[in-house]
Amino acid sequence: MDFLSPSQWNLATVTEVVGVMTGLLCVWLAARQNIWTFPTALISVTLYIVIFYDARLYADMGLQVMFAGLNFYGWYLWLYKGNKREERPVTKMTSSQWGWLLLFVPLFTLGLGSYLHYNTNADLAYWDAATTAVSLGAQWLMSRKKLENWLIWMAVDAVYVPIYIYKELYLTAVLYFLYLALAWWGYVDWKKSLQVREQAVPSTQ
Repeated sequence: MDFLSPSQWNLATVTEVVGVMTGLLCVWLAARQNIWTFPTALISVTLYIVIFYDARLYADMGLQVMFAGLNFYGWYLWLYKGNKREERPVTKMTSSQWGWLLLFVPLFTLGLGSYLHYNTNADLAYWDAATTAVSLGAQWLMSRKKLENWLIWMAVDAVYVPIYIYKELYLTAVLYFLYLALAWWGYVDWKKSLQVREQAVPSTQ
């Protein structure tokens, strides 16, 4: 199959193109700690619900629905600290947050992967479930402005790339390859922000 040959420019391809563009933009905005990352992300996840349904990647489809909820959650947290309108600072993960993440990922993967494998026609059920679990954790941490979210995104994006190539979602594979670079940039930029804050005041979680 030719990559983006004229015959491929159908509704599905246009949906993927717009999904890729808004996906890149929302990650770039997140790396810049720009609040517009959240409405932009909501456009992208809506489009990817359709894309992943067509590809029979049902866990990834469900992930986009959960991403929508987490984006509303993050939108609020970035603007408010408690009941006070105050920009949330970048902080590091606590040991308890690492513990919950390491418990959540394998349990979620086993549970969702088994369901998809035995009850649906899902392709790559356990891989799909595992990347979904890690992505949920990373998105939750990003919503709370935890520095390590970018490292977790880099790990899962590296797995997503070959999955999407296998599913012939070539634009999406390119998108997730670019996400790797953006995630590294986000990590470096957020780390600088954290270091500046730590030099000014003691770090709080």
